Amino acid sequence: MTNSLIKNWPLARRKNALEQRAKIIRKIRQFFSERGFLEVETPHRIPAPAPESHVDAVLSGKWFLHASPELCMKRMLAAGYEKIFQICRCWREGERGSQHVPEFTLLEWYRVESDYLTLMDECEALIQCLAVEIGSGESVTYRGYNVFLASPWERISVEEAFHRYAKISAKETLRQDLFDEVMVQDIEPRLGIKKPAFIYDYPSERRSLARLKKEDPAVAERFELYLGGLEIANAFSELIDAKEQREVFQLEMETRRSLGKNIYPVPERFLDEMEEMPPSAGIALGVDRLVMVLLNAKTIDEVVAFTPEEL
Repeated sequence: MTNSLIKNWPLARRKNALEQRAKIIRKIRQFFSERGFLEVETPHRIPAPAPESHVDAVLSGKWFLHASPELCMKRMLAAGYEKIFQICRCWREGERGSQHVPEFTLLEWYRVESDYLTLMDECEALIQCLAVEIGSGESVTYRGYNVFLASPWERISVEEAFHRYAKISAKETLRQDLFDEVMVQDIEPRLGIKKPAFIYDYPSERRSLARLKKEDPAVAERFELYLGGLEIANAFSELIDAKEQREVFQLEMETRRSLGKNIYPVPERFLDEMEEMPPSAGIALGVDRLVMVLLNAKTIDEVVAFTPEEL
């Protein structure tokens, strides 16, 4: 059939990208299976999402489509599962742009008796493996940058990144409520340009579901991974204190209320079972974004079968 006879030409021209995407996902499964992880599936519809101020859940009847499988996967850790991973669809209200779609694919994995440093090493091994699988070898080209994947990757603290790239300290941005703005404008575009970069030790005010560092409780054991200026993953040494987690949820709820956003039910079963959760580390990696980088795609539209506008 000639191109002129194909009604859905945008979908047809993505065929090569989608074939490569399938190869990447197969390799992800193989990577974790060979390392003793159990692949799991948790429900997409949940009664109470994690109340994060910057993430808006999508309603599904009286429940919600999950923005991440993390609450259910952590309950599995509390029930005795030691190394688990999942590749699943997730939803976030109002997220659409060249790097965002409201329905997207996440890879999450969790391991007990581990911390965020272990996950950094695992990220390096995974992405190096995937680059070899699709024939990129030791480097990938993205946004005109040649990003070398050989270990070790750059590791830079949030405090150091602000000192190096911003005209204001991280502490001052928090006081002025400018932290996210400065991160997006001044810091993120400079991360992962020559080598992938882990930016780590976020201020406690941006801890999300991460535990605070014992040596310095002003920061949380959290990192984000960047390749070519694009955020790929978000990881934590997990907070496992139920009382402390409830307090974090309450602060997030108060922020949502102050912003005029919907207030969600408290995920009580998750909090109840946290008492059984062992020391753990977990990470969420955006599969669509990773495929963008590995295939040097300009937009996320090039690496998904259908965009929302095409449905």
